[in-house]
Amino acid sequence: MGGASGSPRGAIKTVFLILMENQSWSEIQTSSSAPYINGTLLPIASYAKNYKGPNNGGLHPSEPNYIWLEAGSNLGIRDDNDPNINAQSTTLHLVTLLSNAGISWKSYQEDITGTTCPLKSFMRYAPKHNPMAFFQDVTDNGNPNSQNCIKHIRPLPELQTDLTSNSVARYNFITPNLCNDMHGALGCQNPDRVKAGDDWLHLWIPRIMASKAYTQGGVIFITWDESEPGSSACPAGNCPIGMIVLSPLNKGHGYSNTVAYDHSSTLKTIEEIFGVTPLLGGAANATDLRDLFATFP
Repeated sequence: MGGASGSPRGAIKTVFLILMENQSWSEIQTSSSAPYINGTLLPIASYAKNYKGPNNGGLHPSEPNYIWLEAGSNLGIRDDNDPNINAQSTTLHLVTLLSNAGISWKSYQEDITGTTCPLKSFMRYAPKHNPMAFFQDVTDNGNPNSQNCIKHIRPLPELQTDLTSNSVARYNFITPNLCNDMHGALGCQNPDRVKAGDDWLHLWIPRIMASKAYTQGGVIFITWDESEPGSSACPAGNCPIGMIVLSPLNKGHGYSNTVAYDHSSTLKTIEEIFGVTPLLGGAANATDLRDLFATFP
C-alpha cells in the first residue's frame, strides 16, 4: 500500500481520480470526522498542502471546477446547469484525447442506472459532478440513448466488478453521490458530511488498492472540487483543498509539500502519464504533481 509498500517501480499505467466536494483542507486534515483519511491514508500517501481550485481557488460553484479538470478551463461556465444548457461542442478535452490515442476510459457515477446517458439529476446523482456528460462528442449531441455515453459512463457498483476481473480502463473518473462526496443533500443518513465521505473512502479505497490495476502501476488521486464559500473555515472560498496521492510509485510515508497546485496541475499530470497532447488550457503552464512521486510517469 502506498509508497511504503516496496512494490516494484515502473511506469504508471492506470489512473483513478476521485472527486470529493466542498471542503477545505483545514476541514479534513486532523478532523475527528475523517479518521480513515488521517489515520490510514495520509501516513502512506503523498499529499499537497497548497492545492487550490483554479483562479487561486476563486472559481465557483462546482460544475466549472469539474469542467476544468476535463478541459483545463471552465469554458465560460459559471453555474451548475445541466448539459442541455451547458453543452460543449469542443473536442479538445481529456477523454477525447485519450480515445484518439487508443487509451480506455470510464466515468463511474454513483446512483445512475447505466441504461441511459445520465444528462439529468437522478436520486443523488448530479450531472454537475460528471464533466464528460457536458461534451457533445461523448453524448452524441445530448442524446439520452447515446451508446458511446452509456458505454463510458457507468454505475459505480460496476467498478467493483471491473476491479475483480482486472478489466478497468486506464483512466477512471469516480464520483460519489451527493451524500457520500461530503457535499450533503436533503435526506442524507449521516448529517456529518466529512464523516460520510470518509466512510465512503474507507469502503472503496481498499477495493481499488487490492486490485492488479493498482498494485501493478496504478495511482489514486483524491481531491476536492472547491473550498466552499461562506464556510467558517474559509469564508471567501479560496483556501487550499486536499490532493492525496496513493500509489506504489509515490514518495509516500506521509510526504507532503507546499507547492502551489490547482486543477490544471492534475490535468497536466494525467496528460503526461498517458502521453497525450496538446496540454489543455491551463495545463500548458501548470506545475505538475511529479514531486509527489518517487517514479514519474
